[in-house]
Amino acid sequence: MSMIQVNELEKSFGSERALRGITFNVEAGQIFGLLGPSGSGKTTTIKIMTGEFKPSGGEVNVNSYNYKQFAKNDYVSSLGILSDKSSLYERLTVKDNLELFRKLYNAPKGSVEKVLKDVGLESEIDKTVSKLSKGMKQRILLCKAVIHRPAILFLDEPTSALDPTTTEKIHDMLEELRDEGTTILLTTHNMDEATRLCDKVAFLYQGIIQDSGAPSDLRHKYKREEVHITYNDGTMKTVEKKEENRQLLNNVLFSEEVADVRTDFPTLGEVFKKVTGKELV
Repeated sequence: MSMIQVNELEKSFGSERALRGITFNVEAGQIFGLLGPSGSGKTTTIKIMTGEFKPSGGEVNVNSYNYKQFAKNDYVSSLGILSDKSSLYERLTVKDNLELFRKLYNAPKGSVEKVLKDVGLESEIDKTVSKLSKGMKQRILLCKAVIHRPAILFLDEPTSALDPTTTEKIHDMLEELRDEGTTILLTTHNMDEATRLCDKVAFLYQGIIQDSGAPSDLRHKYKREEVHITYNDGTMKTVEKKEENRQLLNNVLFSEEVADVRTDFPTLGEVFKKVTGKELV
């Protein structure tokens, strides 16, 4: 079942076309990644789905609600959102902040302690938010977004500026939410993150989806039919995978003079550059 359906979505700001007729679907229980450089339209797409922006054209349906219904309480309460507009009450403690949202969404008692443990901040529960580092605040904002185990979660760069250990904790939590049935749409510049987490990604560039699919499928689609050979003396050779080179490649596999053999299997970042001609930064 499609939880998010976007068809020929347009958004303009004056004469500037931020989105130029994008189309994609996200199935229930999937993690879907919108990948693109700054200014490509990722955040605009999320803000349309959360009701902050109205589309200039096309159709958007999320959890059976169309964009004209995005202000309804039932729709809003089904969402979890982490965006550049997310905020906390600086003078309150971490616990008091999260308890406010737990009660607002009628989440079970114990939810505060669980989400804090998930992001590695259980020891900071009684600390005033104003005394937290930027990275800690980002994790608390994520806790706020997921405390009610939403049906749909929108995350705009959820792990930016977080260290690798903390990022790993966040990934584990998002995978747990997906396994529970939450549908997640995220934006990220981190290609390792997208490769690990996302069931499907879309390359968004200049307001247009250039290609989409499962990360592994996209990497296979754009791989080059070459084999890279490294010999023991450090020299390297590239051989195309053609019928005329079959015997050479077979010999290489059993040669004691060869140190390493690898195929040209691109990273997701390399695929993005090949598709768009642009580095994903």
